[in-house]
Amino acid sequence: MDIIILTPANPGSKAGNRATAERWQMLLEQLGHRVSVVTEYSGEPCDLFLALHAWRSHTAVRLFRETWPEKPLVVALTGTDIYRHQHEFPKQTLYSMQVADVLIGLHDQVGGDIPEAFQSKLTTLYQSAEKPAEASLREPKGSAYFDVCVIGHLRDEKDSLRAAMAARLLPANSRIRVSCAGKPHTEQWGVRAKQELQQNPRFRWLGELEKSDIEKLMADSDLLVMSSVMEGGANVVSEACRAGLPIIASNISGNVGLLGKDYAGYYPVGDTQALANVLERAENDPTFVELLRDQVGQLAGRFTPEKERKSLEQALSLALRRSPRNIL
Repeated sequence: MDIIILTPANPGSKAGNRATAERWQMLLEQLGHRVSVVTEYSGEPCDLFLALHAWRSHTAVRLFRETWPEKPLVVALTGTDIYRHQHEFPKQTLYSMQVADVLIGLHDQVGGDIPEAFQSKLTTLYQSAEKPAEASLREPKGSAYFDVCVIGHLRDEKDSLRAAMAARLLPANSRIRVSCAGKPHTEQWGVRAKQELQQNPRFRWLGELEKSDIEKLMADSDLLVMSSVMEGGANVVSEACRAGLPIIASNISGNVGLLGKDYAGYYPVGDTQALANVLERAENDPTFVELLRDQVGQLAGRFTPEKERKSLEQALSLALRRSPRNIL
């Protein structure tokens, strides 16, 4: 098939949507499809249209559906679609959900967080990550620190400095160091990160890193903190699980939907003191860290490229079976 994938993230961007689009392009090409990744759509023909982001892509979704009413349409739901835009911009966001033949959710609790009318269209796909090379896997280190990493663009949705703020509350003899890798989403976030650097000796801001440097940061870290207030299913969770890196995560749907309700490393979202308590326990209780490492290791098989490719193939097959269709 000729497939168009629409993403709002430009070529060269390290935004999650861009990474997802390019990874899906590769996986679909492995299945023999011809795939184009675009940021704008003007009605070009294709056999199937896949839009990332229901709200940001709604203009293109409308154009595709009106131009090609009988062709299959797949919409992948992001965290902001589910937890913000369907409430703030319901007309546009819910339109994309309504006219899609298939909706892709990136964690297994999405069904409970979208309107019941659209749940029958939903298929769950776990984003994959390559397993790091053996040389990149964590080895005993000589560092005096207990290293905690936070990975992702600095933005409100990620609550990016929560781990840094929690580190301020730790006892004076704590060895915890928080390393944050990511580009500020706004000028204000850049200012906040610089202020934290000046005021918090336990904090490092590494800026935006290349993929190889992210892998090294993970390999050198004892824990990853996933502090988001909303997530559609963060790929960094997949990457950490595949790397065997224990995760401390906020207890939001997007994290619980990837790690499971029984995962031992949650803290109440936005609760700085609670996060500090979990970090202190991790630093001083090796059995707790090993429990988390064992749990992410058991989850690693969920996030393989082979399983993601199979899920994509199933989503496309569903969309083909459900079209042509009548649009209300």
